[in-house]
Amino acid sequence: MSVTSRYREAWEGFWREAPEGQGAVFWDAEPILTAGVHLALFEPQLTAPGLPLVDLGCGNGTQTRFLADRFPHVVGADLSAAALDHARRADPAGQATYRLLDAAEKTEAETLHAELGDANVYVRGVLHQCEPDDRQPLVDGIATLLGDRGRLFLVELAEAAGVALKGLARSPQGPPPKLAPVFRHGIAPGEVADAAVPAYLDAAGLTVLASGELPLVTTEYRSDGTRIELPSRWLLAGRGA
Repeated sequence: MSVTSRYREAWEGFWREAPEGQGAVFWDAEPILTAGVHLALFEPQLTAPGLPLVDLGCGNGTQTRFLADRFPHVVGADLSAAALDHARRADPAGQATYRLLDAAEKTEAETLHAELGDANVYVRGVLHQCEPDDRQPLVDGIATLLGDRGRLFLVELAEAAGVALKGLARSPQGPPPKLAPVFRHGIAPGEVADAAVPAYLDAAGLTVLASGELPLVTTEYRSDGTRIELPSRWLLAGRGA
């Protein structure tokens, strides 16, 4: 099973239109506020920190490049070729490598695992943007990438974020400028129940080893000048303890 062509084309259209440069899209916040915060939770729990690290759903590679400064082999993976074009242009020194990947497609996940071996995986805000039927296959693909030794750090919008996003979209002034293209391209974030995320992991044979709550920082601001932050939940998972 793989993502629908409509879904893939929606992301292609979004990234073809997206401006260049860090911070140009809604979720592309500074790494020190995003991956840097997550790394402080993730890195101490890695049982094999020397494994390759896959930044799944890497987009334009802002967080990928940050992670590549800290791990010896980082792969930014995305299902959008246009997103990877952004990432490569922003990484002329080749700090990371980039890979077109539909992780919900079993054979693609298996092929990448065969090339890399077991890997640690970082995923931020990808599952809730998937079509509902692709969510379990995506988590199954992540489990394939982890193998026996890898660890997953997964960050997803909490249920409460859906209410906040709907409020932003329905404001009299319309959605904030950086959020508007997300809705326009038909990739408005979906709603995933908080309890569903660990259930997907369990079904994929993964054990939740730690979890918590954090705000998901965006690049957009409210009319009063405060930065928009959305409630999110993080989970650390792997095979066994």
